[in-house]
Amino acid sequence: MICETIEEFAAALPPMTALAGLDLGTKTIGVAVSDSFRQVATPLETIKRKKFTLDAERLLEIAKDRQLGGLVLGLPRNMDGSEGPRCQSTRAFARNLEKLTDLPISFWDERLSTVAAERALLEADTSRKRRAEVIDHVAAGYILQGVLDRLRHL
Repeated sequence: MICETIEEFAAALPPMTALAGLDLGTKTIGVAVSDSFRQVATPLETIKRKKFTLDAERLLEIAKDRQLGGLVLGLPRNMDGSEGPRCQSTRAFARNLEKLTDLPISFWDERLSTVAAERALLEADTSRKRRAEVIDHVAAGYILQGVLDRLRHL
């Protein structure tokens, strides 16, 4: 089930289940997960994209292993708030994923999440090579933490 608003998403979530945040890129998918109290987002892994079936298989494996209650995809809006081709691609990914799982799926505006992740990694004095390896799942952590913070204020 795709939920267009966070309020719809919150209503569809089973209680005391963790969530996953996804930062969909063209080459990778950053994955972050929360605790079951939905307080803290933790970067988990970066999946190298192959084809949709394999990518979805890995995501659903993570969802099953971690007993997730929902998925949040970062929606890469343009800076003026409009939706471009990358948003359409993210929405298409969600529609395809929806056919494979009963988990509620929602979107979160991910503008500047990668910038924030990059800044945090620079402040932590992370090497350029290491930043390249972890940037996607750290960005997914920022996306998910935004959702968790919003859910606490509903």
